[in-house]
Amino acid sequence: MRTLYCGQLNVSHIGQQVTLSGWVNRRRDLGSLIFIDMRDREGIVQVFFDPDEQKVFERASELRNEFCIQVVGKVRARDERNKNAEMATGEVEVYATELTIINRSEPLPLDSNHVNSEEARLKYRYLDLRRPEVASRFKTRAKITAFVRRFMEENEFLDIETPMLTKATPEGARDYLVPSRVHKGEFYALPQSPQLFKQLLMVSGFDRYYQIVKCFRDEDLRADRQPEFTQIDVETSFMTAPQVREVMERLIRELWIAIKGVDLGEFPQMTWAEAMRRFGSDKPDLRNPMELVDVADLLAKVEFQVFSGPANDAKGRVAVLRVPGGAQLTRKQIDDYTKFVGLYGAKGMAWMKVNQRNAGLEGIQSPVAKFLTAEIIEQLLERTAAESGDILLFGADQANVVADAMGALRLKIGRDLALTDENCWAPLWVVDFPMFEQDGEGRLAAMHHPFTAPRDLTPTELSQAPSDAIANAYDMVINGYEVGGGSVRIHTSAMQQAVFSILGISADEQQEKFGFLLDALKYGAPPHAGLAFGLDRLTMLLTGTDNIRDVIAFPKTTAAACLMTDAPSEANPNALHELALQVVKKVKTESA
Repeated sequence: MRTLYCGQLNVSHIGQQVTLSGWVNRRRDLGSLIFIDMRDREGIVQVFFDPDEQKVFERASELRNEFCIQVVGKVRARDERNKNAEMATGEVEVYATELTIINRSEPLPLDSNHVNSEEARLKYRYLDLRRPEVASRFKTRAKITAFVRRFMEENEFLDIETPMLTKATPEGARDYLVPSRVHKGEFYALPQSPQLFKQLLMVSGFDRYYQIVKCFRDEDLRADRQPEFTQIDVETSFMTAPQVREVMERLIRELWIAIKGVDLGEFPQMTWAEAMRRFGSDKPDLRNPMELVDVADLLAKVEFQVFSGPANDAKGRVAVLRVPGGAQLTRKQIDDYTKFVGLYGAKGMAWMKVNQRNAGLEGIQSPVAKFLTAEIIEQLLERTAAESGDILLFGADQANVVADAMGALRLKIGRDLALTDENCWAPLWVVDFPMFEQDGEGRLAAMHHPFTAPRDLTPTELSQAPSDAIANAYDMVINGYEVGGGSVRIHTSAMQQAVFSILGISADEQQEKFGFLLDALKYGAPPHAGLAFGLDRLTMLLTGTDNIRDVIAFPKTTAAACLMTDAPSEANPNALHELALQVVKKVKTESA
């Protein structure tokens, strides 16, 4: 039904007859002449209807926006004065000789100027996807996946599928459960990742595996998170962590060159401890020049308990964020930032404006200056490299609260004051994560997942001091987004059982939940390591959007609902009966 796409027409086609199929993007009826902009997935071209073609002209008078049509016509050059440099096809137009109205369109429920609420866009997503700027993201996504497949093929990785209906395993979020009709009262789990299956493929001898696969996590949503997402899953045998990172870094560098024409260069490497100390985040945005500076040693003996308390607490931290040019901030702005850090658990935020760096106490403006000596203030200014016109913002609390609050504040101020360079790329590897973290209830939890190997420890050594163990794990971060993460895996049953025991999983529970894995590790399992990229996040970065929903064709809302299909919805009672399920509805109680 077409010979070319609308957006492909150019001066080389002048004089040719073409057949186009697509939609009316815009119509201009000048009475004696009718013009339309005709659109398909590749772009827009102007179509001209002349009264000399009487039947075609009369039919064209019926056209309205979003009519689905077919046009046969001759490509001709536009007059010099009518050329449109803003359109890829702006030097040509199509003189229509035939017009078929394939399907008419009612007035759209979306605003023609594309100023629509997100709810409306998601409800009529099939119409929203027609917009060229939206469609272009999915064309880029297709290019990304095609590039990844070529790269993996060239590097001898095998594309192997793993099951969607599987057994629940601890991956850090709730599972989506699927009831079994055959095995009543029992459930499958949708995979949070193919983690155990790809490790079993390594045991099977497929030493280079990859898969572009759907994963599912029942967790609270945000701008860069969805309940179902797509992962570029990779696993290798007989490769060290540096070797895995080298191949995966090469993949991403070549991908950026192919899609953006940008060479990201060699990725720097930073330990988790350094990232948390300098940036308060394990996915630091290096485009932002500000860093946290520890000053607990300078404030340990001051009478101001807000500072000295955390400074003398082994689990406390006092850190300063120097904001270049921040002395211009008003009191209201400072108060707003104080409220902002409160969202992350901070009880408050002290500040110090540096009006005149060399004027001593006279050049300082701060409500806490009265608690500090001139010597301490000078030491603070020197350590933070403060200059005239800066402001120092203090975080003093438990170390994790300071990291969360001041790390988030760093990002917000970087955006608000345009300190973050939005015109560059800043990739890095974050390595040497802690093996375990506190779960808030006095127990240890795996920071990555329980199949991650520790660095340079035996099972006995790990069991003796688990809190000190460093994981052989690594994350790739670009512009403050974790785009990929992985680790060297445990490949012996003794080490895997030791980790399970540290996590409080009994021997019986280990066998019940992971017996198949523990058995597999007994049969000559090779050393193996891997990594998984978030395809959605990569696409989000490469298309310049900041919301993951923009690069998923039919996404969910933040309430994990699909406005277009009205999912989730109640199940058919007969289907529930077959599954031996009963929905228990909450009983509403009247208030007294």
